[in-house]
Amino acid sequence: MSNPKELQTKLGYHFKNASLLNIALTHPSVAQEKKQIEHNQRLEFLGDAVIQLVLSHELFKRFPTYNEGLLTKTRARLVNRRTLAEISRQLGLGPYLIMSKGEESHGGRDRTSILADAFEAIIGAIYLDGGLQAASNFILQHFAKYLDELPGTPSSWNPKGELQEYLQAKSQEPPVYKLLSVRGPDHDREFECMVLHQGIPLATGKGKSKKAAEAEAAYLALKKLRSADSETESVHAEKIKKQT
Repeated sequence: MSNPKELQTKLGYHFKNASLLNIALTHPSVAQEKKQIEHNQRLEFLGDAVIQLVLSHELFKRFPTYNEGLLTKTRARLVNRRTLAEISRQLGLGPYLIMSKGEESHGGRDRTSILADAFEAIIGAIYLDGGLQAASNFILQHFAKYLDELPGTPSSWNPKGELQEYLQAKSQEPPVYKLLSVRGPDHDREFECMVLHQGIPLATGKGKSKKAAEAEAAYLALKKLRSADSETESVHAEKIKKQT
C-alpha cells in the first residue's frame, strides 16, 4: 500500500497495528490472483455490525419519540451503499485500494459497492485496533452531516403521513385538519391548526404557514398517541406480571 501514513492522516486515525488497515483496503480480487492473501470481507462484516450499533444508539438518543419501526426506517436512510461510498470518496480512499489489475481496469477504484465495502472494513479495522469508542468517534464524525440532515423537526419530515398511517391501523377514517386562526401582519403571519380524528381533537400546532401548522399538529398528535400506547403496554405488562 502506498504511503499508509498519509492515508491515516486523512482518516484522522493512526493505527497501532497498520496491517489491519492494509487488510481493510485489500479487495478480494487480489486474493484470487495471489493465494493466501488476506482480504477485507471479514472486516467488512464486522464493520457493518459496528456501524449499525453506533448509529442505532445515536438515533435512539436523538429521537426519543420514535418507535422501533421509525427508528429502523431512519437508520436505513443513513446506512446504505450510496452514503458509505460517498464518505469513502470524501476520504479519498480510491487510490489506496489494493485490487487486481482486472478490477482496476473496470473502474473498481470508484465503484460504489467496492468503496462502500472498504469503508465498512476500515470501521472493522478501527474497532479491532482501538475499540468501540474509537470506532464510534470515527463513525459519528463522518456521519455528522447525514445525521444533521435527517428530518428532526415537525416541518422537515412527513408527520401527516405518519399520523395517517398510524390511525389507519385502527380505523379507516382519516385525520381532519381545521384552521383555527391566522394572526400577525402579512409579512409575519402565524397559523394555528387542529387535527381531529372521528371528531375528537388530538392536538394543535402553530407555524408560519398552514402546512407547517398542520405538520406540527400531526407531530404532537403522534407523540401523544405513542406515549399513550406505551403507558397502556406498561399497564398490561404489569397485570400479566401480577397474574403469574
